[in-house]
Amino acid sequence: MQGTIDGFSYGLVTPLVAYLMACLGGALGLRCTTRSMLVSQSWRPGWLALGSAAIGSGIWTMHFVAMMGFTVKETPIHYDKLMTFASLAVAIVMVGVGIFIVGYKGASGTALFTGGTITGLGIASMHYLGMAGMRLNGKLEYNTFTVAVSVAIAMVAATAALWAAGQVRGLMWSVGASLVMGLAVSGMHYTGMAALSVHLHGTEAPATGDSPAALLAPMLIGPLAFLLLAGAVMLFDPKMVMGKPAGAPVEHKPGVPAHATVPHPTRRPPLRRTLGQRGPRTPQNH
Repeated sequence: MQGTIDGFSYGLVTPLVAYLMACLGGALGLRCTTRSMLVSQSWRPGWLALGSAAIGSGIWTMHFVAMMGFTVKETPIHYDKLMTFASLAVAIVMVGVGIFIVGYKGASGTALFTGGTITGLGIASMHYLGMAGMRLNGKLEYNTFTVAVSVAIAMVAATAALWAAGQVRGLMWSVGASLVMGLAVSGMHYTGMAALSVHLHGTEAPATGDSPAALLAPMLIGPLAFLLLAGAVMLFDPKMVMGKPAGAPVEHKPGVPAHATVPHPTRRPPLRRTLGQRGPRTPQNH
């Protein structure tokens, strides 16, 4: 028996909120990635790690906000807590690998392709691992072709977003890239959901795990608090907001001045007298 799936039980509320979460995480992550390319080597890992956590938290929150509107008419849905939060860890780690590759190798050529592919696979892995955490009286089945399309969307979106982060063209450029990234991540999610069908079991069996309401608080409060903190870091860093380089780092090392400093003399140089000129006479005591 096939279950009756409804992915929009709250109308457009959950898709819109999910899209905003993906955009927020993408915007913060891309700005952190951009900032990492403008600082010294010692600060770069911190900015890249912050960007990875922001993007991973954003897409994870987007996924489960969207899942709040997902129902199967014939059976209740519960979630396994361990699998749910494991999907968050997978998202942050795999997105982080892609971002670190681009952060150190540059957003072009092989590095961009490799980083975008790994980041896209991380987004897709988060989605399907989170789906594996669902517990209901039935079996989840996927259409292989539609799943492949959703993974391709994630990879293309991640590659385009990382390329935009490497352009360093200011705040509005990253905002536009994050809007596109949020749209692509949301599109990947609902494409993956379109590949899903639920085959119900013949006998009614109680589902185990936590209900969506029980996961709502940690799902929203934890990642959202982190995203707000990352936003505050970006807000109080004017160079990140403006997207301008932090000076002109010649050797990309902390403490090395961008321009040679000219030492100020402590003593005045002696005056030289040219022939035919007389210096001013000073009265002398006899």
